[in-house]
Amino acid sequence: MGITGSKLEKALGDQFPEGERYFGLENFGNTCYCNSVLQALYFCVPFREQLLDYYSNSKNPSDAVEENLLTCLADLFLQITSQKKKTGAIAPKRFIQRLKKRNEAFRGFMHQDAHEFLNFLLNELVDILEKEAQVAKSDEENLPPPEKITDGLNNISSDGPQKEPLVTWVHKNFQGVLTNETRCLCCETVTARDEPFLDLSIDIDQNSSITSCLKNFSSTETLNAEDKFFCDKCQSLQEAQKRMKIKSAPPILVIHLKRFKFIEETRRDKKLLYRVVFPLELKLSHTVEDVDAEYSLFAVVVHIGSGPTHGHYVSLVKSHNHWLFFDDENVEMIDESAIQTFFGAAHEYSSNTDHGYILFYERTVARSTS
Repeated sequence: MGITGSKLEKALGDQFPEGERYFGLENFGNTCYCNSVLQALYFCVPFREQLLDYYSNSKNPSDAVEENLLTCLADLFLQITSQKKKTGAIAPKRFIQRLKKRNEAFRGFMHQDAHEFLNFLLNELVDILEKEAQVAKSDEENLPPPEKITDGLNNISSDGPQKEPLVTWVHKNFQGVLTNETRCLCCETVTARDEPFLDLSIDIDQNSSITSCLKNFSSTETLNAEDKFFCDKCQSLQEAQKRMKIKSAPPILVIHLKRFKFIEETRRDKKLLYRVVFPLELKLSHTVEDVDAEYSLFAVVVHIGSGPTHGHYVSLVKSHNHWLFFDDENVEMIDESAIQTFFGAAHEYSSNTDHGYILFYERTVARSTS
């Protein structure tokens, strides 16, 4: 890594960002799925800063802070930011050990799914923060904590009515809101249900784009025959139209491309080697609030390989207007134009198996269209 690091420093020269650190992460046999996601999260600057701020405020010498995934992640980020060298490699040993201890799905040496890891990690961080807030509140009131503190994002107590959910700094970065609208075609009544999300999982098609995939995600679906909708006003099953809209767009929009699909005929998962164009600048139009949200791409987790049960993960990250390629311990600069090589294959028999899998967009503009 020393050679790679010196090359990176030489390539950036006097443009090396003040105070920034570019460190690779050691692979413990099969942990590229974890390393690639951690790099994307590290270069999500608001998230990094809030995590480190939380960590510094919670480190009280008189309190024995219990180690968990949140403290292990913060400790890893702190290790990177406090390095004297500008480049190098770090072994995220404590984080990996805690991850495997917390979730048996990530034990062993099988190929893991980077999106499943990201989803688990964000929800775990939320759960830890919510529990801490509940314990703090109980301590203030001098009452014992409730039997069931929270359940992920739902924040429902073991008894009594639903409480107002706690909004943590994880929510403030990643959480958006979807609205699931169903319109009865008999009485025209619209039923709407809000659903929070930390990332969007979208279906993909061959030779498509993120914009077209998002349009399909929000397209209208007709419910009829066996799929009729029970209308509360009609008090019967009726034909209806259903659609999903983005009601509230988050500051950091994480888009997961559904590249792995279960095939009924073979009873196996298959990787879709589709070409899906993801732009550097993305506009989300026609949301419920009539707001145009504009986003800029800053990280991509890439899956390399032809199938879902094997392969490798790397990440592309934008930092201070430079694009970097993180492959476990190795870090190097890449040209912005190289990003399009990760769109995928234009035809089924292409040898290109390097595909954008998880996209991280940072919100740049939100303006009213009214």
